[in-house]
Order: sequence, then C-alpha cells, then structure tokens
Amino acid sequence: MSRILATALLCAISLGACAQPAAPAANQAPATKPAAKPAAGAAQGTPDATVRQALGGIAPDLAPEYIGAAPFPGFREVLLGGQVLYVSDDGRYLMQSQPFDLKERKPAASPGLMAYRSKLIASIPEQDRIVFAPPNTKHTVTVFTDIECGYCRRMHQQIADYNRLGIAVEYVAFPRMGPASKDFRDMESVWCASDRKRALSDAKAGQPVQKKQCTSPVAMQFDVGQRVGVNGTPAVFAADGTQLGGYVSPQQMLDSLEGRGDAAEAGGSR
Repeated sequence: MSRILATALLCAISLGACAQPAAPAANQAPATKPAAKPAAGAAQGTPDATVRQALGGIAPDLAPEYIGAAPFPGFREVLLGGQVLYVSDDGRYLMQSQPFDLKERKPAASPGLMAYRSKLIASIPEQDRIVFAPPNTKHTVTVFTDIECGYCRRMHQQIADYNRLGIAVEYVAFPRMGPASKDFRDMESVWCASDRKRALSDAKAGQPVQKKQCTSPVAMQFDVGQRVGVNGTPAVFAADGTQLGGYVSPQQMLDSLEGRGDAAEAGGSR
C-alpha cells in the first residue's frame, strides 16, 4: 500500500508538470491569463473535509481510513493507503514521517487515532490469534507478524523473556509480501494447523511449513493491519492503540507499557 501511495504522489507531481501551458509563439499575443484557482484551504467546510478534498486530488482511488485532529495544532492526522500522514488544515502541506514529542519523549499520536486503531485491532477475535501468555499477565500486546522477517524471528526467540516480565504476546498475521505470495499461503497453513503455537514457532525457526487448508483468518487480519497503518513487521500495538514500535526488546517493551523512562525505540521492521 505504501508503494501505491508513493506512486500516487509521484503521478500528482508529474501531472502538475505536464499541465504547464506552452509558451506563446513569438508572433502571437499572449493568451489571456486564466483566473487563478482557489487554494485548497479555501474549500468550504471543516478541516477534515478540506484535507479529504486535497488528498482526493492526488490519490483519487484511495479513500482515507481515518482523518482527525493531529497531536499538534494546524494539521490533520490521516491514515491513507496504510500510512500515517499529516496534512495541514488548509490542505496545502503533507508530511509522511511521524513527529516526535520532545516533551513526552515518544512518537506523537492523537487519542483519536489510538482509539480508532484499538477498536479495529479488538475486532480480531481472540480465537483467531496465536497467544503466548504468562500465568499472571500484567500487559497484553498485539503483534502483526510475518514468519519470514528477521526481526519477527528475533522477537519470537525472546518470547519466554516477554512472558517472564508479565507480557502476553498475541500474534496476528501480516504476510508482508501480500495475498499472492508463498509467504501468505504458508501463514494460512500455520493458522490452519492443529497446534498453531508449535507451527508458528517451527516456521519462525526456518523449518518447512506443512501445507494445511481451512477457513483461515489470515486475509482478514492482513486487511486490519493495512487499515491501522502497518507497513512492516513486526508491528507492536498496546491495548490502547499505541504503536510501540517494530522489534522492541523485552525490557524496553515493559518500560514503555509502564511509562518508565523514554519510550521504546523501534528496533526494526521488515
């Protein structure tokens, strides 16, 4: 989805360049200058409507999943094509990188976006997740995972350490190569296995995946991941919708969940 959005943005730039009028011939009088189009911010209505209209001009085939107030003034926070974007209230400026809150020492995110994510993630039934939980759970995270990515495997190698700190890890599927890939089919087989936990652990250890068929939840989980803005794996979310990062070490994750020290850093996602 991020590639689709990047393509849309490039196309918008290209179309703008192609639309430049040709210079008049030397023996021709200049054409009457057309009336200037109103700026995007001049559109009537709310900032949400203005931003939606501006995005429709560059990515008409992609409808924003979410538009709401950004965690800083003057901008809307947008989920579009699997990416979190920030667009100025007048529809003129777009930023694609998540800002960092220097006061709170963590990536900035609005309560609205976190609530949206939390509701969507909670829509994935418990029985469709692969859960590694300690006897006495203090915290629960949802992890969009892939069986092939290096950081996903690294995280799973430490699953006992997360559990030892009281963190339950609930895996949901996000085969990042997409529905047409072998990765997607292998993850369906994992979710169709009679012992999902064993099948997932074996797959993450690099063992061949035994082919299985069933009514699989993988496609639904992949769709939810795209809608909440997952564009790499692992993607770790707290219960309130906060994205804690990509790979996060056990102690970093605990510190972040309990609000101690700096926010956890994303060690990586692929």
